[in-house]
Amino acid sequence: MVQKFSDQNFNTDVLKADKPVMVDFYADWCGPCRLVSPIVDELSVTYEGKIIVGKVDVDANSKVAGDYGVMSIPTVILFLKGKELARQVGFGGKDAYIQMIDKAIK
Repeated sequence: MVQKFSDQNFNTDVLKADKPVMVDFYADWCGPCRLVSPIVDELSVTYEGKIIVGKVDVDANSKVAGDYGVMSIPTVILFLKGKELARQVGFGGKDAYIQMIDKAIK
């Protein structure tokens, strides 16, 4: 299940998570973000129990987007133990996201 992250819950739900967390930074008006969304949804099911998957609406949560230097969307960042492990700016395709996840869970 894909979680919704915000400026308010990012620290506790992402940075303090006990599993790797994949975060999709997006906006509703962003065309390429609509390509990423179903892949993120699918990966949340495929890797259920191994990673946490969530999304941040950059329009509604500009602080966390700014804190992590998200300048263009979509941007998908994988966090592990509160640190950025991998980043994909732009639509990377399913394989790019799988490679990011595999780095974190192996």
